[in-house]
Amino acid sequence: MKPSALEAALDAIPKVELHCHIEGTLRPETFVELARRHGIALPTTNLDELYRYDSLDGFLRIFWLGQSTLATRADWARLAYESVVDGAAHGVVYRESFFTPARHLVAGQDLADLVAGLDEGLTAGEAETGARYQLIADMDRAFGPAAGLEFIDALVELRRAGARGIERIIGVGMDSTELGIDPVTFQPAYDRARSGGFRLTAHQGENSAAAAINAALDVLRVERIDHGLPVLHDPELVTRMAAERIPITVCPTSNVLISNSFARLEDHPYPQMRAAGLLATVNTDDPAFINLDLGAEYAAVASAFRWGWLEMVDVALDVSRRPGSTSPTRPASAAGSMRRPRGSTQVNEAPAGRNPVPGAEGHGPNDRIGITARGPHP
Repeated sequence: MKPSALEAALDAIPKVELHCHIEGTLRPETFVELARRHGIALPTTNLDELYRYDSLDGFLRIFWLGQSTLATRADWARLAYESVVDGAAHGVVYRESFFTPARHLVAGQDLADLVAGLDEGLTAGEAETGARYQLIADMDRAFGPAAGLEFIDALVELRRAGARGIERIIGVGMDSTELGIDPVTFQPAYDRARSGGFRLTAHQGENSAAAAINAALDVLRVERIDHGLPVLHDPELVTRMAAERIPITVCPTSNVLISNSFARLEDHPYPQMRAAGLLATVNTDDPAFINLDLGAEYAAVASAFRWGWLEMVDVALDVSRRPGSTSPTRPASAAGSMRRPRGSTQVNEAPAGRNPVPGAEGHGPNDRIGITARGPHP
């Protein structure tokens, strides 16, 4: 079916994405090819069946299987290159991608080699598309806080050694299952990351309560919350996050198809989050696993909430606004706010090879808000 004019425009508009797992961009055909190459059995080669989940933990089992196919530096490089190319095809000009290597490290992969592979692939993709990518190194909650601290120590050592690709790792976070895990137990790892010069974020509120978001902000001292679904349950937390412009990276379609938090996209609280003044952005999470891209996510959000072009331009621009400001602005410093991404454009300009997007005249530069946007470390 031919896309509507709005869908085509939303696909073309230059976009920033702050919540996307690079392993979650693994192309289905690459998944199958790497599994065969490395002798990894799949429950089915019918990807329509493989990519069905009844809970976050059910999704994670398939996600971990996909991760297991990334066995060599060349595999990581291929994943990264394809991730950039696929994102750029749908208007992504800057992305902060999570990677979660806990299982690979346990299996004996070398962290420096893995990071170098990611850098090789990202560099090749950037050269081809003009997009810009950074990385956030995520701890896997399922492995516990001690393993998380060990991982952060290894990252700090790579930074000290000037290892290839380490400059791309701008921050540290944590992901995987939240059920039954107290985020406060990861405080030593977060303290180490902060002292090592990394910015801080955390997946919280995908299937945990608002109290866990408060703990992440107050004890772990994170600068951003990824998911944040129950924030509206705590009016004081809403007031705080809105006033301080603490970003929440929301993944509406993922919350329906992966975590099964809502039966329909129309039931998602994203409109209420924005109406409450929260700095809530739109992201894909694990797009390849749910047949999604950022253009399609924008279009799905517009359709579900009956928003038009101007509302969606405002969503896109929120990813460009420095906290505390009501309009996009150029960064004041590289350390305290966002550097303008190489190859970025005005919102009313299209990336190379695309037609200009109508209707966004007068908006400022598409600088980015990610986890480096809230000023110097606290």
